[in-house]
Amino acid sequence: MSTDNRYHIHTLSYLALRKSIGFIGMLLPFVLMLGVTIIFKEDALQDSISHYYYTGMRDVFVGALCAVSLFMFFYCGYERIDDWAGNAAAIFALGVAFFPTTETGDADLIGKVHFSSAAALFIILAFFSLYLFTRTDPNKPPTSQKLKRNVIYRICGVIIILCIVSIAVYSFFIEDMYMIPRFVFWGETIALVAFGFSWCVKGEVVLKDS
Repeated sequence: MSTDNRYHIHTLSYLALRKSIGFIGMLLPFVLMLGVTIIFKEDALQDSISHYYYTGMRDVFVGALCAVSLFMFFYCGYERIDDWAGNAAAIFALGVAFFPTTETGDADLIGKVHFSSAAALFIILAFFSLYLFTRTDPNKPPTSQKLKRNVIYRICGVIIILCIVSIAVYSFFIEDMYMIPRFVFWGETIALVAFGFSWCVKGEVVLKDS
């Protein structure tokens, strides 16, 4: 096999990895909702995505996070900071998976670890979209498609940050006084869709360069 062919195959594999991360992120909330309703006949909407750990879809929830963790661990970018960010995201994804949220009442120690891991994971994912994905090669001008992708990356990153801040403000300052049903669930869902779409764009599902 020629060097060009090997390079082409490796590039396609790398893009497939990005697409896999993106599709898992976008589809996870909806797969959990459909699965828990159709298969297990339980309430479709939980208080948060993490509360599906206490439903029949627990294995899907944990398995998806482990898959994201594995993919992020093997993610290689252009610089060392990409590797560090990917490795940190992998660790925090495992923290979300193996330290479940507190089912009811105030968060216990494990629940606090879960909340901290989830917050850190979303912050790193926003960092990918806002900074790592938007970088360009200083030796050549960005293509028109790259400029369009950068706009999408920034929008997705801002959405993730806004969701994180909204969930934090609601959880610490509003929930005890005024409970909004499924507020955390929908905030997490929007953040996951933004994260997933950003990675799908990075995997060249849309706006691919010629």
